[in-house]
Amino acid sequence: MSGALAGLDDRELLARHAAGDRDAFGVVVQRHRDRLWRVALRTLGDPDDAADAVQDALLSAYRAAGSFRGDAAVTTWLHRITVNACLDLVRRKASRPSTALDDEIDHGEGVAGPDLLGDRETAAEILAALRQIGPEQAAAVVLVDVEGFPVAQVAEMLDVPVGTVKSRCARGRARLATLLGHLAPTEPGNPASPAPVEPANPESPATATEDGT
Repeated sequence: MSGALAGLDDRELLARHAAGDRDAFGVVVQRHRDRLWRVALRTLGDPDDAADAVQDALLSAYRAAGSFRGDAAVTTWLHRITVNACLDLVRRKASRPSTALDDEIDHGEGVAGPDLLGDRETAAEILAALRQIGPEQAAAVVLVDVEGFPVAQVAEMLDVPVGTVKSRCARGRARLATLLGHLAPTEPGNPASPAPVEPANPESPATATEDGT
């Protein structure tokens, strides 16, 4: 990465890319690739699927950079493209025969970034649970609770109303609490109780109503 390009913000880099600079888009990719990978992995639950989705998303962004209007942050734009790529991949695979979930999830091999809770087996269980709640709810929970984006920004990424994001998060958290309740620490003599996934942003309440989807 050249020093001159490294000092440019994302919008300037996209403009340089659209103007023919062959290196500018690579700087954008280096800045955002790891976070896009984490979102795709935790939304889809499978490293190979996540790699395919991110590759598709970055190719789409590369081709569409010239039409970027700047009405949203570049990171919002990239995450929107990535989530759409994840959902498109799920739709493409929906009609195909599915294999056993345990066979589809890579228990730590090749997974970029830190495990969700640091332990490979626990991380694999969480990825499996995220996959069970469905990609739309998983994407909302991952973007708000794991990546820490504000609810309003996630609504832009997903191109849905704020209320829909809150509803998907609330329902996703409730289902994750049930699926992952056995992971909650317990005091001696007390039975385990489901531990909800706490929101990382105060804009995302624990309950909400679905708005539009």
